[in-house]
Amino acid sequence: MARYSNGESVLSRLARLFEAFGPETRSSTVSELSERTGIPLPTVSRMVAELVERGWLQRDADRRVWIGVRMWEMVSRAAPMRELSRTAVPFMTELHARIGQHVHLGVREGHEVLIIEQLSAPVAVRSAVSTASRLPLHASAPGLVLLAHAPADVQEAVLAEPLRGYTPHTVTDPRALRTVLSRVRRAGAAYCPGLIDPVATSIAVPLRAADGQVMAALSVVLPNTESATAMVPAVRAAGVRICRALADRRVSELAVISEDPRPLRTGTL
Repeated sequence: MARYSNGESVLSRLARLFEAFGPETRSSTVSELSERTGIPLPTVSRMVAELVERGWLQRDADRRVWIGVRMWEMVSRAAPMRELSRTAVPFMTELHARIGQHVHLGVREGHEVLIIEQLSAPVAVRSAVSTASRLPLHASAPGLVLLAHAPADVQEAVLAEPLRGYTPHTVTDPRALRTVLSRVRRAGAAYCPGLIDPVATSIAVPLRAADGQVMAALSVVLPNTESATAMVPAVRAAGVRICRALADRRVSELAVISEDPRPLRTGTL
């Protein structure tokens, strides 16, 4: 593989360039990309020009750079969670029509939850979560569901990390979190009022593949009121229906996309 004079591979620099785009950084100038990646400006300029030519990046009228349509096409065609999303979305749509709030489908990537589908509404409770957002495993309802059913080594690694507190309701003590995870496993659901945002309650249930392994989490975000508990049965019922559909289709993708932990880039739950 071709390498630069400092020993870094071309692929490594290409990865750094694409990873400079995120939920809160959807477009950048070439100079900003250079600053963010540490790659020299002339090199970034050449890379961007070639990627734009291939359609992997695109430039707008202000010369800002975005992820290109060609990249979106390639990723969408080969996405490992494609069949999972296709199976779950019809049931998510029914749940969304009933509650009129945010409905999410999330999988575990390393030590975070990656949201792969979202349904929302203009009148829904505030939330910065969207498709491709990431949430902490210890401080979100889908995260607690996925962590509760994760391999023991993953649980121990997360419990050994500094656990950030977002509100007074966030569990940051490892021993207390073990108790929470045990309760989530027994209950088959996570009910989390005010865990990241005091105004929001999140409810999540596990989604299992035909072999019984938990591969994803279905979750909703509602206003943090006493009536939020009434939505737990509806979320459970939708989860059961999705699991049956997954078994019928023999969908077997596992929830873990990558075991490489990444820095938390969390949104408001």
